[in-house]
Amino acid sequence: MIHKPMRSALFAATILTSAVAGVTTITAPPAHAFFGGFGGIVYDPTNHAENLLTAARALEQINNQIAQLQNEAQMLINQARNLASLPHSSLGQLQASVQRTQQLLSEAQRITHAVADIERAFAEDYGAAAGTGDFGTRIRGARERWETSIAGFEDALRVQAGVVGNIDSARAEMQALVAQSQGATGALQATQAGNQLLALQSTQMADLTAAIAAQNRAQALEAARRASAEEQARENLSRFLDYGTGYEPTAVRMFQN
Repeated sequence: MIHKPMRSALFAATILTSAVAGVTTITAPPAHAFFGGFGGIVYDPTNHAENLLTAARALEQINNQIAQLQNEAQMLINQARNLASLPHSSLGQLQASVQRTQQLLSEAQRITHAVADIERAFAEDYGAAAGTGDFGTRIRGARERWETSIAGFEDALRVQAGVVGNIDSARAEMQALVAQSQGATGALQATQAGNQLLALQSTQMADLTAAIAAQNRAQALEAARRASAEEQARENLSRFLDYGTGYEPTAVRMFQN
């Protein structure tokens, strides 16, 4: 199949070749010019040589123009290939993976990842606050902190499970993008495939960050629970050893008058 620029070049070459043939025909002397006034044949070698030289130069010029048109046509074809967009896009799949991970992080139980929520919880339930209140209040606080630690470990496991679930989709997208990159027809397609591979790598880094954050959150909640338990134990021991003012002697009347 001949591209449109190639057809134009061939058409121009045909016209120019016909023009040269016409010039050659016009510049050639007519048949009666070969006969002189005395009935002899007249031949002008100089005129014949000039006509041949002119035709050769015209043909060389036409060939140069054809080659130039071919080069321009090939350049346009290469530019069209370089500007061709990549037919495959992994943006939707990558965004869906990130949204799933964000959803798991947002479903954190009890103490969420919000700074204000963390500050309130530690001001009311952890640290020195664990040793305040009566015995029943301290028992309820210890149980709530234990349940929060268990919920933190559960949240970490759920996030890790979601990250593992994203591995299959990431592997499929990686194979598709590598195939698209290897079969790219131009610079734009190769660049777009490379950019999508970088986006895929960023998504995997986001999943890893989320898993680490969830695990560290669970460990931090457990460490805070243990520290609060130690504070509560010291307060319980202090109250247990507090005997008050001790024994004070008073006058006792054994018998009435």
